[in-house]
Amino acid sequence: MTGAVDEIRVVLPSHLRRLASIDGEVKLPITGAVTQRSVLDALEARYPSLRGTIRDQDSKRRRAFIRFFACEEDLSHELPDVPLPAAVAAGSEPFLIVGAMAGG
Repeated sequence: MTGAVDEIRVVLPSHLRRLASIDGEVKLPITGAVTQRSVLDALEARYPSLRGTIRDQDSKRRRAFIRFFACEEDLSHELPDVPLPAAVAAGSEPFLIVGAMAGG
């Protein structure tokens, strides 16, 4: 969706919600295309304490242990300017930011 202002839903892991003092799901207005970049730009603008936690501040690349999901799809390796699924842009499905687990 381009040009319109859409309100999308973002779900963050608990540690990032605590850091930003967020209780529950975040609703963000997005102007223009709804992409990973536009969502993360809007999220960091509203919650400056999240800058550098989800993506590197300089390169804007996703942090290694952060994953993005929407509509039951892993979008972590999509390019940042690829439009998110229409259901996310319409606000009917959330954009999920998940802390990945590692171990052995």
